[in-house]
Amino acid sequence: MLIDFIADYHSNIEQYPVLSRVKPGYLRQLLPPSAPYEAEPIEEIMKDIQTHIIPGITHWQHPSYFAYFPCSSSTAGILGELLAAGFGVVGFNWEASPAATELETIVMDWFGEMLSLPKPYLFSGGGGGVIMGTTCEAFIVMLVAARDQKLAEIGKDKIGKLVVYCSDQTHCALQKAAKVVGIRPGNVRAVATTRAAAFALSPDSLESAVLADVEMGWVPLFLCATIGTTSTTAVDPLKPLCHVAKEYGMWVHVDAAYGGSACICPEFRHVIDGVEGADSFSLNAHKWFFTTLDCCCLWVKNPDALKRSLSTNPEYLRNQASDSGGVIDYKDWQLTLSRRFRSLKLWMVLRSYGVANLRSFLRGHVAMAKAFEKLVAGDDRFEVVVPRRFAMVCFRMKGSDDDDDGDEGANNLMNKKLLERVNGSGRVFMTHALVGGIYLLRFAVGSTLTEAEHVMEAWKVIQEHADAIQGDYKHLY
Repeated sequence: MLIDFIADYHSNIEQYPVLSRVKPGYLRQLLPPSAPYEAEPIEEIMKDIQTHIIPGITHWQHPSYFAYFPCSSSTAGILGELLAAGFGVVGFNWEASPAATELETIVMDWFGEMLSLPKPYLFSGGGGGVIMGTTCEAFIVMLVAARDQKLAEIGKDKIGKLVVYCSDQTHCALQKAAKVVGIRPGNVRAVATTRAAAFALSPDSLESAVLADVEMGWVPLFLCATIGTTSTTAVDPLKPLCHVAKEYGMWVHVDAAYGGSACICPEFRHVIDGVEGADSFSLNAHKWFFTTLDCCCLWVKNPDALKRSLSTNPEYLRNQASDSGGVIDYKDWQLTLSRRFRSLKLWMVLRSYGVANLRSFLRGHVAMAKAFEKLVAGDDRFEVVVPRRFAMVCFRMKGSDDDDDGDEGANNLMNKKLLERVNGSGRVFMTHALVGGIYLLRFAVGSTLTEAEHVMEAWKVIQEHADAIQGDYKHLY
């Protein structure tokens, strides 16, 4: 019954508004105040899912979902998730479920080879990969390893001197992770980027910030470079950034949560040129790789750095395999002890589709984004704010031709209203970003069900509301 329900949901998903229209607190008014004392039939539960739960869902798998970044699913990913839940293993060490551990090591080497990661990142080259929940976890683990490695050199009492570097476009999760591991909030340097540089982190600006800190007695610790920033999909230049970082003994992590998946296509691999100079690399297979949430893939050159910081060896977990040192115990690579059989769904995706089809899916999304970009460029009322990378277009409505005072406030207000109207239609869902003082609209193609017709329909909806809004806001110019 449930499998049929899920299949029907995907088949009929277009009948729902993309963005949920419920008001905060709606569900508490519909459900009982306490759990049932006696068992209830599945038919009654399913009825409530249809009438109470689905209205409160924003439909991330909807083909007209173009918000945030995609959380692309697939039949193989769903079935892999079902299998993992059915097996119900807790693979904290090798003995707890040998297949869970060994499949993960194999799949991470497969995926790393597909990305053409340098050999030192793979188990076959002395490094290795681990599947975590999200990039937030990867940030914390990498910062802990970098912190402990640096404090072993300079003394634990110097923790207040450690500095983390990123750009002002780096995901906010890095700030949270730094706080969790004891880095002072004021010691996270978000280096300014510019529209002229497509909001990528400048190596010169980084070096200037580092030099200023060193002169003041601060200790450079960690650099996060991003491949596909959240606001605009900016790509930080890895090779020169790694060169600067290594001059000052920093750990370099490459956050490719969104853009990394595209690197299985040879034409995109160049965006991670220079990754050989970094220490760790991560991407989210649950974003743009058809693997259900959660599945953050992290590769590290020196697993021992993780294990030194995160290992726990209580007597009740000791066993012959672990004591031999000949197996991987993933509990020592992550924050939590317990872990799910995540590699199963990624393995299902890789085998069910194969590299050729996965490349084709990604290229299809990029082609649709290119088509949308062309539509935007062909309408004089709009502009593409930054060059398109991957499958996301950043655009906005322009002010009138006689607007010479650079009134971004009025223009931003107009675009905010446009987004509200488009999303309020229920036919399309997009999100926004504010970069360089510009309020822009983000059109991210990536849903597994999205076809060219959905992109064209989305553009029609945008045009319809632009027509209506132009008259309303004409007095602002």
